[in-house]
Amino acid sequence: MAGFGVVHPLPGILSGFRLNTAITLPVGVETYGAYALGAWLAPGTPQTARMFARRSALGALALGMAGQVIFHLLAAAGAARAPWPVVVLVSCMPVVTLGFGAALTHLLRAPVADVVTLPAAVGEPAPVAVAVAPASTGHAATGSRKESRGRPARNAVAGRPRKRSAADLEADALSALADDPQISGAELGRQLGVSPRTGQRIRDRLATPATTTTSPEGIPA
Repeated sequence: MAGFGVVHPLPGILSGFRLNTAITLPVGVETYGAYALGAWLAPGTPQTARMFARRSALGALALGMAGQVIFHLLAAAGAARAPWPVVVLVSCMPVVTLGFGAALTHLLRAPVADVVTLPAAVGEPAPVAVAVAPASTGHAATGSRKESRGRPARNAVAGRPRKRSAADLEADALSALADDPQISGAELGRQLGVSPRTGQRIRDRLATPATTTTSPEGIPA
């Protein structure tokens, strides 16, 4: 009814060979529907391919049912030719089916790393302090000891440091220097939630012992 019927695909070579193209259209669409349905339900299918297969399988099955309904309605009405919207839809079906089949095959053959987001860490979950800030070599044990003392992790909310007084900063800096006297200014600043330059100034001030001068009488100057 849409203009697809018996054709001679090899004229001059096999003139007697004929092919009825009317059956190829519904068979092609429903075959792709079964192919996409199998990819959707198969275990181990990548997530991107599974989503594409699910949507296209449902679309192909719905399109096949619509074609069957339209054909039987036209046949029951005694129509010899389908209206032009049906002809346009049927003419696009082979191209759409070919494109969807090629896209789904490509997604199924894509490497898993391209379509699946790998977890950030393997094994047991990392502590909060390690999750919000990259650990530096040589000072991971220091952060663990601080967490075991019950001190809240710094910079735990969206990277925004909590405002603290100078006395709190000095107390935390002294604790960090006691745990690791060789700690760098940048690492100290990271633990205190301040800039590396500020951390270096605090380290220089606390690591240098205060000097006092005494008078000959023994009274501090």
